[in-house]
Amino acid sequence: MIRVLFVCHGNICRSPMAEFVLKDLVHRQRIDQNFQIDSAATSREELGNDIHRGTKAKLREVGVPFEKRCARQIDRNDYDFYDYIIVMDDENLRGLRRILGPDREGKIHKLLSFAGEDRDIADPWYTGNFDQTYEDILQGLTGFLKTIQFQAEK
Repeated sequence: MIRVLFVCHGNICRSPMAEFVLKDLVHRQRIDQNFQIDSAATSREELGNDIHRGTKAKLREVGVPFEKRCARQIDRNDYDFYDYIIVMDDENLRGLRRILGPDREGKIHKLLSFAGEDRDIADPWYTGNFDQTYEDILQGLTGFLKTIQFQAEK
């Protein structure tokens, strides 16, 4: 079982988008039984809120199923439970260090690092550009799946 937790600032835009897109990708590959996928926030600002309407609209547009959920904040127990903790930007990395302390097991990664890029995925809550966020997330997730397939083949 591969346990993946996506993290962004509020857990209403980017991290749930990544959560549901990855769930859809592994379902289509018929490997969903090998994954446990969730998402969380570094902040407490949106706790209890559902997915942002812009994220829902983009997921509907691309045919990715999703369900109602409540934003939650990452905690120290998540570090022990998940194999991969994947963030969207450098601000999320700073937030994780504040909450979790050092990444002693090397579990924390920026999503686009799996696609060979060292850049942030912009927050569509501020930019309003859910299309670009989706494209960046898909690029990162494609690289992530290739990375773990390569590791499994070793």
